[in-house]
Amino acid sequence: MGACTSSIGTWMQQVAQAWMVFEMSKSAFMLGLDTALGQIPILLFSLVGGVVADRMDRRHLLIGSQVVQMTCAFTLTALIVTGLVRVWMILVLSFVVGTAQAFGGPAYQALVPTLVDKEDLQNAIALNSIQFNLARFIGPSLGGWALARFGAQWCFALNGLSFIAVIISILRLPINFMPGKIAMSMVGSLKEGLVFVRHRSAMAGLIVIAFFMTAFTAPMLTFLPVFAKEVYHGNALTYTNMMSISALGSVTGALIVAGFGNVSNKGRIALLILTVLGLGITIFATSRNIWFSYGVLFVLGALLMGAFAMISSLVQLVATNEMRGRVMSVYNVAFRGGMPLGSLVTGRLIPIFSAPMVVGVNGILLVSLAIYFLLAQRRVAAL
Repeated sequence: MGACTSSIGTWMQQVAQAWMVFEMSKSAFMLGLDTALGQIPILLFSLVGGVVADRMDRRHLLIGSQVVQMTCAFTLTALIVTGLVRVWMILVLSFVVGTAQAFGGPAYQALVPTLVDKEDLQNAIALNSIQFNLARFIGPSLGGWALARFGAQWCFALNGLSFIAVIISILRLPINFMPGKIAMSMVGSLKEGLVFVRHRSAMAGLIVIAFFMTAFTAPMLTFLPVFAKEVYHGNALTYTNMMSISALGSVTGALIVAGFGNVSNKGRIALLILTVLGLGITIFATSRNIWFSYGVLFVLGALLMGAFAMISSLVQLVATNEMRGRVMSVYNVAFRGGMPLGSLVTGRLIPIFSAPMVVGVNGILLVSLAIYFLLAQRRVAAL
């Protein structure tokens, strides 16, 4: 509940921030750059964050991450209220928030499996996905309303307040992770984690899939403001509707995953879902009917969540608890690292080829990736 409250605030800010950056800059590239700067720290610092998460009380690391993000939200609120805000300031704050998430993300993901038994892990991951995507449904709706009614500063201020809920929840957790005596250096611990990932069956394939899955799917969501304004000739309400419908689909997908429970053949099912997901992205890109696109976005949200939950649970099941922070940091680098690459490349190509064409090609590339792991490199499919 604490995480859901915080995530609602985060999505309120993301909706307002994306619309504000696009309105201020009139540039799809700047919109992509803002998203990229929020994700690039994952590539730079997440591996170190994973090592730190295995060497200290993960709750303390999480609280520090939340405090930094809360401070950035209130800083942006003050900049808007005083009229001093510029696009470059938003970009800098996005990078700072991404840095905080690079350290908090592995700790959060490593903490979840310690709260439940192994047989309940997939449902715990699905439940966590439900709260996140329920927030992704509620947040854009509230954010769009607050943006239109009161202005962007209210979205950022409410996001800052929302971090209090998750900080209180973390403090109330009954379980601590306290590492034993550590003789190995930070560099040695990092190498140990990388060796673990490289030699575990199918883990390398899962990491590759996570990277390209987000590289090919994230731009569709990142550039929804472009579709809303330039393809469907809508406004901020059109954009928030698209975000909310996609999130509602994700909640539905997470509920379906939780309903199936601990199914077998997760790898093959995940790859089949990715194949259909890629086809759906291409269909969305070619659609010019807003109501049909709403329906496609709902289905895509469900498919994306199904694939994410299954791949994430496979990674968690392979990892041991003492290695979990480092393993999840590598997974974070892949999963979150694909976003800035996809956003930057797509943002650069959209002015040349148009948003529908570039996003449609991303869908085709995702289909190709899934088919390769289904038919050629079969270790993931065998899980």
